[in-house]
Amino acid sequence: MLLLSREDIKKVFTMKDAIEADKKAFQLVVEGKCDAPLRTNIQAPKHEGCFLFMPAYVEEMDTASLKIINIFPHNIDNGIPSSPAQVLLIDGKTGIVIAVLDGTYVTQLRTGAASGAAFDVLARKDARIGALIGTGGQAATQLEAMLAARDIKEVRVFDLNYDRTKEFADRMQEELASYGAKIVAAKTSDEAVEGADLLITVTPSSKPVFDASKVKEGAPISCVGAYQPHMQEMDPAILTRASKIYFDSKEAVLSESGDILIPLEQGTITEEDFTGDLGNVIKGELAGRENEEEIIVFETVGVATQDLVAARTIYDKAVEAGVGIEWN
Repeated sequence: MLLLSREDIKKVFTMKDAIEADKKAFQLVVEGKCDAPLRTNIQAPKHEGCFLFMPAYVEEMDTASLKIINIFPHNIDNGIPSSPAQVLLIDGKTGIVIAVLDGTYVTQLRTGAASGAAFDVLARKDARIGALIGTGGQAATQLEAMLAARDIKEVRVFDLNYDRTKEFADRMQEELASYGAKIVAAKTSDEAVEGADLLITVTPSSKPVFDASKVKEGAPISCVGAYQPHMQEMDPAILTRASKIYFDSKEAVLSESGDILIPLEQGTITEEDFTGDLGNVIKGELAGRENEEEIIVFETVGVATQDLVAARTIYDKAVEAGVGIEWN
């Protein structure tokens, strides 16, 4: 069994690799080729956290996986990841666990890459300014995915804690210097969002974190953080401005994301307003962007297929490169 740490993964797997892996995963979802039951969610109300178990199996890849990811938002206050995790990679021919991967990093990569895949497919080619709301454990890879998908010159970052936002922006300026973008801390959500060509929200908020009226025409919006029915980062008014609404998986989103469930319940939108899954666009079954003015919403809660495809790709690259620790 191969043990693969964050540093091992970094040696063999880039954000652009992660975006391509996610695009493959989203295609497998719409083709029905991945058996991935909806995640098991066990609440830990004492600590405002939850334990999530996400299995998946793709027969044509002879691969199964199980991700254990535990969401504890207050971890960020203690400087530890808010979503600690491991991914078990399983040989589909023998049932033997062949690798254990740093699931926190795999999750960060594949979750960021979901936004990257959406922007790769749906964003205007001339997008130059990005906005990122949230600076938690998932934020760095969301930012990198935005930079990997388009030639972005500036990203404005906003979080409720300005000192933390400034520290994050300064750190990202250094860590992502190779992309050549300017990373700046914004003092308000409006300051971040106004004029932005791309927008990502990645927070555990239960109330909207941006004003829909400030969103620029032509911008795609990727909403990432609302993984439970009470969570709502998205200003629901953006859904009535959007010409298309896409999901990583409609089934998964409708089972857990307050961003969509709350506006549905309130009658802001109906299911008739949904366009489909991103995998349908990747396969050429649905149109993506059809003009430069349309606002497009992408809601993602994550599906286990992403973990499986990413983990398998990382494992194959690691074996080829001789990276990782063998544990017998």
